[in-house]
Amino acid sequence: MFETIASLLERGSLAPHGICLLWRPELIWTHVIADLIIGTAYFSIPVALGVFVTRRRDVAFGWIFWAFAIFILACGTTHFFSIWTLWVPDYGAEALVKAATAIVSLATAILLWPLLPRLLALPSPEQLRQANAELVARIQERDEALEALRQANAERDRAEEMLRQTQKMDAIGALTGGVAHDFNNLLGVVIANLDRVDRAVPDDSRVKRSVQNAVSGAERAAGLVQKMLAFARRQPLQASRVEPNRLIGDLSELLRGALGGGTSPRMDLADDLWAVSVDANQLESVLLNLAVNARDAMPNGGTLTIRTQNLPAAEAAAIPELPAFDHVAIEVVDTGCGMSETVAARAFEPFFTTKAVGQGTGLGLSQVFGFAKQSGGHVTLASTVGTGTTVRLYLPRYREEPKRDAAPAGATLNDIAARIMPSPQLASARLSIA
Repeated sequence: MFETIASLLERGSLAPHGICLLWRPELIWTHVIADLIIGTAYFSIPVALGVFVTRRRDVAFGWIFWAFAIFILACGTTHFFSIWTLWVPDYGAEALVKAATAIVSLATAILLWPLLPRLLALPSPEQLRQANAELVARIQERDEALEALRQANAERDRAEEMLRQTQKMDAIGALTGGVAHDFNNLLGVVIANLDRVDRAVPDDSRVKRSVQNAVSGAERAAGLVQKMLAFARRQPLQASRVEPNRLIGDLSELLRGALGGGTSPRMDLADDLWAVSVDANQLESVLLNLAVNARDAMPNGGTLTIRTQNLPAAEAAAIPELPAFDHVAIEVVDTGCGMSETVAARAFEPFFTTKAVGQGTGLGLSQVFGFAKQSGGHVTLASTVGTGTTVRLYLPRYREEPKRDAAPAGATLNDIAARIMPSPQLASARLSIA
């Protein structure tokens, strides 16, 4: 075997290929330049294939690229041997290189043909684009579904929070109303007996002054009870036809005094405003209460605006807490320090206050809430820290010949009891007479 290879590589009896070309320079150099360019290209192509397969490990059937790289590299070597044999007759070595190239090319072809159906089964770029577009559409649908689910969950959480808040307020209202009713009866007894003591004692200035102080304290306690009854919707209301614009105009001086500093509230009153069916005295008390709250929220000064407008039934229907009939909206807007979301959410709770101890009972806004509900309306509060607060009071429009004895639709036992419960002042007067 070694002798055969040695004889194959023996070149002493052979002439270089250039002799066949008669050493004509134009032929020699044409072959040299052409084979050099082809060989160089053949050597560069496997390098490019190797870099591609190495960096793109996700390419299917990467091994076939390496087979082509070896095949092309062997072909390039045969072209370089063609240049060499122009001057050196190493035809045996050239034959061995060509034999190796033949083996590599045959192996590559054998491997390629069975692989061809699998290669054809690979998706085309257009198919990949369509699949990608479909995937993007499905992802978008999923994101939209997730967003809709998130909104539904948020809406459910808000509804549950509103339900919990309503249940809590109803429980607090029931407790407050019961305590206030019993406490009111006790205050009536106290005031009546103080009145008897005042009439029975001799003209002793110290005793009379003590009795008067006790009566004054009891009357202040009765006023506090009245606020508690207002929140619990158990205060007696005498609903009548009230023109809000006129009532606000008549109340302007008192509002100015409540604000202090000689500042008058700005009025933005709608023309042709409907009349409302409410207790005028209680409405005045509510507006004064809101003015005092606005004043406390503006320690460095500011602007209080009272705005009125008609709210037709179609617009009222958009507010879940309002029945679908005509209302009048009264807004009290201040430019004070505002409230945080946490504070605003508890603003209507009784005895909740952000003021220092001894500076407020925490019943002001709860009284507003109770009055609005007992009057068949609603109240909302919107506030932003550093910007101000807006309290919006919705009151039912006055209707001709109202059925005063009939309980309104959806009336609670508290609302019905409010029609027959005597006022604290009347109860005190009866006890005093007795």
